Amino acid sequence: MTAPVRVLVCDDQALVRTGLVTIIDAQPDLEVAGECGDGQAAVDLAGRLCPDVVVMDVRMPVLDGIAATRLLAGTGVPKPAKVLVVTTFNLDSYVYEALRAGASGFLLKDTPPAQLLQGIRTVASGAALLAPEVTRQLVGRYASRIRPAGDTTGEIPLTPRELEVLRLVADGLSNREIAAALVISQETVKTFVSRMLAKLGLRDRVQAVIYAYRHGLVT
Repeated sequence: MTAPVRVLVCDDQALVRTGLVTIIDAQPDLEVAGECGDGQAAVDLAGRLCPDVVVMDVRMPVLDGIAATRLLAGTGVPKPAKVLVVTTFNLDSYVYEALRAGASGFLLKDTPPAQLLQGIRTVASGAALLAPEVTRQLVGRYASRIRPAGDTTGEIPLTPRELEVLRLVADGLSNREIAAALVISQETVKTFVSRMLAKLGLRDRVQAVIYAYRHGLVT
């Protein structure tokens, strides 16, 4: 049997935090490694507990979720943590900053429990998670802040098919949806995604979305 995914829950609302802990601990393949109510405590606990995934709120006392994510998932830490931001839609600007800080994905707080649990498993597996229904609204709203003037598509070292896959990833499509759109297998899509990330020096699909907007590949 594989070891359960160890999750650190960070939310300053005790009722929400208790609910998350209860839902997660009820799963045989997940376990709560710890819980806390502010970002600094999350950073401290993560250093001691080494969780597989940190479920992070955004607005919290002492240290907010964005700053905590930057410390947990940044390139300068010995062992970057996988952070799943769970927030409300009206905080989408904060979510955008959290993704840039290194979060592996985000979900909305009104997400059904089953989707939240699957989100934790997805992030733990090393994949990024973007709620498809808000991907374009979220990143597109801030595209002007990350897209430079002029056409930079000529600088992108991808084959035409890899570039096509990047555009579809930026549109929030899953591997299955990309496979259907391009009439290829999901395994082939995974190969293209891996090559695309490696060539661009990107960690995951979240960074790929931001890259696509920065280079004017998505309108």
